[in-house]
Amino acid sequence: MKKTGLFITLLFMSVMAGAQTKTGTIDADYILSQMPGMSEVNTGLEEYNKELQADLQQSIGNYEGLVADYQENNTTFTDEQKKQKETEIIGLENEIKGFRQKASVMVQMKRNELTTPLYEKIDAAMRKVIAAEGYTHILNAGGNSLAFASEEYDITLKVMKEMGISAPAPPEGTE
Repeated sequence: MKKTGLFITLLFMSVMAGAQTKTGTIDADYILSQMPGMSEVNTGLEEYNKELQADLQQSIGNYEGLVADYQENNTTFTDEQKKQKETEIIGLENEIKGFRQKASVMVQMKRNELTTPLYEKIDAAMRKVIAAEGYTHILNAGGNSLAFASEEYDITLKVMKEMGISAPAPPEGTE
């Protein structure tokens, strides 16, 4: 029984040792930055940001108008009218604060919406390179999350070539 268990263990270890893995890296953010579609994404984000700023400015204008009206006419308001105006001013002030807090999240969501098709193109090209070269694992080299990876296993440029994107020449003296 012990010999059978030992045999199975050795057989399993030899199969595992024989299983070849090929790990590579990719910097998808770098590829994204080199894609021609990024100019459209940036333009879309700028337009969206302008829309958000216009909405914010409108709310601020309404707020300032309410405050000016309250300051100008508070002596003629009844106590009930004062409370109503103060509640309205405080409510609008809270809306403005909430809008400012949500704006960065809204811009990030818009960025994700606009870049999703580009990331899908990167993924499709990456899968072709993976299939052609037999990679079993690909790690994302962007975002400073990878401690070390040899350049020979970096498929970033291969994926860019698959997508028809040429990489800019490295600065002189860096090779």
